[in-house]
Amino acid sequence: MTSTPSTTRPFSVADLGTLVVMPWSGEAPDGRDMPYLLAYSLGDAADGGAETTAVAIERLLGDNGLPVGGDLVDGAERPSLPVTLLVTAGSAVLNMPMLHAQCVPPPEWLDAVEARGYAYLVFTTRPWPEAVPGRPVEPEALAAFAGAEETLTAAAHIVLPARSLRG
Repeated sequence: MTSTPSTTRPFSVADLGTLVVMPWSGEAPDGRDMPYLLAYSLGDAADGGAETTAVAIERLLGDNGLPVGGDLVDGAERPSLPVTLLVTAGSAVLNMPMLHAQCVPPPEWLDAVEARGYAYLVFTTRPWPEAVPGRPVEPEALAAFAGAEETLTAAAHIVLPARSLRG
């Protein structure tokens, strides 16, 4: 009897491709602005492209206790969650093992995160190669991608308390 060994490919940060974190805010059901962060890959991993990035992001999220397509994870209720959000000097910094991403949110996002004390992170395995850093994204394109069922069901959803540096 022969069997095929089941080997798991070692995790490589390069398999994530170019990761992007995009901030925006919008009115929530309570009538106040909600600060959102959308994390996605361009799907440009050198070894396998979009399929490789999707698998790598799903593994990164799963290894950090963030279920893809699962329930909302509330970082305030899970202080040991290895994902944090630091908001300081007009920047938002998303930290997790093997990943540190920084973005400069618009003033309305900073106001919303200050008012709420947290941001809603959607970290999707679905690549978005059209939304390249440094190029403007039309609000309609963002709404279409971020609100698509394919994006939302392929994502981990996390409420992240916003931390700041205190002097």
